[in-house]
Amino acid sequence: MASSSANLWVLLGLGIAGILIMTKKLKRVIKADFGAFIERLQLLPPPQPAPPKAPHPLTGLSFAVSDVFNIEGFVTGFGNPDWARTHEAATHTCPVVAALIDGGATCVGKTVVDDMALGVSGENKHYDAPTNPASPARVPGGASSGAAVAVAAKLVDFALGIDTDGGVRVPAGYCGILGFRPSYGTVSLSGVTPVSGSLDTVGWFAKDPSVLRRVSHLLLQIPYAAQRNPRNIVIADDCFQSSKFPADCITQVVIKSVEKLYGRQVLRHENLGDYIKLKVPSLSTIKVDRLNGEGTNSPVMLLAHVMQQLKRHEFIDNHDEWINSVKPNLDPAISTQISEELDLTDVDTEKYQTIRSELRSAINALLKDDGILVIPTSSDPPAKLGAKEIFSEEYIIRTSTLSSLASMSGCCQVALPLGVHEKCPVSLSLLARHGGDRFLLDTLQTVYASFQEQADTATKPKSASKAVTQETSAELAKEKGNQAFKDKHWQRAIGFYTEAIKLNSSNATYYSNRAAAYLEMGSYKQAEADCTQAVDLDKKNVKAYLRRGTAREMLRYYKEAIEDFRYALVLEPNNKRAAQSVDRLKLFQ
Repeated sequence: MASSSANLWVLLGLGIAGILIMTKKLKRVIKADFGAFIERLQLLPPPQPAPPKAPHPLTGLSFAVSDVFNIEGFVTGFGNPDWARTHEAATHTCPVVAALIDGGATCVGKTVVDDMALGVSGENKHYDAPTNPASPARVPGGASSGAAVAVAAKLVDFALGIDTDGGVRVPAGYCGILGFRPSYGTVSLSGVTPVSGSLDTVGWFAKDPSVLRRVSHLLLQIPYAAQRNPRNIVIADDCFQSSKFPADCITQVVIKSVEKLYGRQVLRHENLGDYIKLKVPSLSTIKVDRLNGEGTNSPVMLLAHVMQQLKRHEFIDNHDEWINSVKPNLDPAISTQISEELDLTDVDTEKYQTIRSELRSAINALLKDDGILVIPTSSDPPAKLGAKEIFSEEYIIRTSTLSSLASMSGCCQVALPLGVHEKCPVSLSLLARHGGDRFLLDTLQTVYASFQEQADTATKPKSASKAVTQETSAELAKEKGNQAFKDKHWQRAIGFYTEAIKLNSSNATYYSNRAAAYLEMGSYKQAEADCTQAVDLDKKNVKAYLRRGTAREMLRYYKEAIEDFRYALVLEPNNKRAAQSVDRLKLFQ
């Protein structure tokens, strides 16, 4: 009897120990908020302006900022506890964060960055790596790892990061979200802790392209202009072939989408390495003896080497005094980078600046005002957590190789998700010349839904199915659009409604529904045009009148707007929305 009791206690003890061990393991994997945040806070926007002024453009959106942006009353930690300990709280909020708050968005916290914002993996020994929602066993990418994770995990609508050598684009690719690096110098870096002054830019993440567009238009202060279609889309074949993703599958997604949207005549294929070798002659003087591996001396990888040298040189210029006085506890991957001797002479730095100037001229000549360059966002899938490779120079160079094109030339780039391969996100990047930010964002808006559709088709197994009528196909597309609209994926909704219209252009509901999605994106001209088409097809479509009235009100066509609302009241005398709109707009008669 005593023996049975003893055995029972042993089993119970083993069971409790097992539970504690499993709980400890789970805590390492499943962190609160995916480990994205350093600090939670709340900065609220100002009250909405009274009508007839339009509401704030970012109303209802929440965002987070990487721990390099100054916020009044909070210490900017720069990814390192010793930095946080030896610096005072900021006395002013940096202009880029203030602009977003004034624009109607709510800031909810500061997010993890790599130690001193120097890494590319997203692992930080002081705060651990935030959990990549798209691939939890792999790194989220750095330097702006926490910001990318916060967006990918749907903890915020968008987030700010710092992009020096891919600090926004790489984690966007690894986490399967959108990441935008604007043209160098277009967004203020005031109040942002510097890494490398000649390479740093503010960048931002979003899951929804319409949110990315709204944030971009506010921060870049983009005026209204007619949208231009690209006349030249260049696919960098050699960049895709050297990546570890299925190159042919990805490029076919691009080709089919572009042919469908613009026609084959805009497509070009280019060996980008050969083009850079020809157009950036100063790059041929760069020798890299200590790197090994495939493609080490390719022109694009040499660019990455130059970029890393510049970054470290300028980082040490910025922070050497603090490092020498504080002797901070640094992450091994970062300590290795800044402890190396950088014997850069004035001749070297002048050579590097010449390379940058030649590269910008080369990309401008390749793309002109109406061209887009298509490359993979990164060469490889994200590394596994804790992998030894992330400490090597080869890893840093290869991870930042494709990012070097925009970083060194100063041109703008957007990374966009393109499905999953072997449980890792696939990401594609579009680049435009320096200053072509609006054109790049307009192109993204046009191609995004088609890219996603083609990627979905490419990954689905082909199976025989019964033939369906065009009307049935149109209804199916409409229902997909309704679901995307419900999920607040406005751009995808527009894509599905457009597909429905192509299959059945005589259905007023399709136009009216697409107009609703355009309204959510702030595309009032397109919404008005769709509603007009819907009204022409169905004179009793109340929703079309209401939506056209809303679009016209936002465009300040008050007389036409009130006419639409009044006609909606004729059709539905008890429609409260129409009645309230008529009362509000009486002031403008």
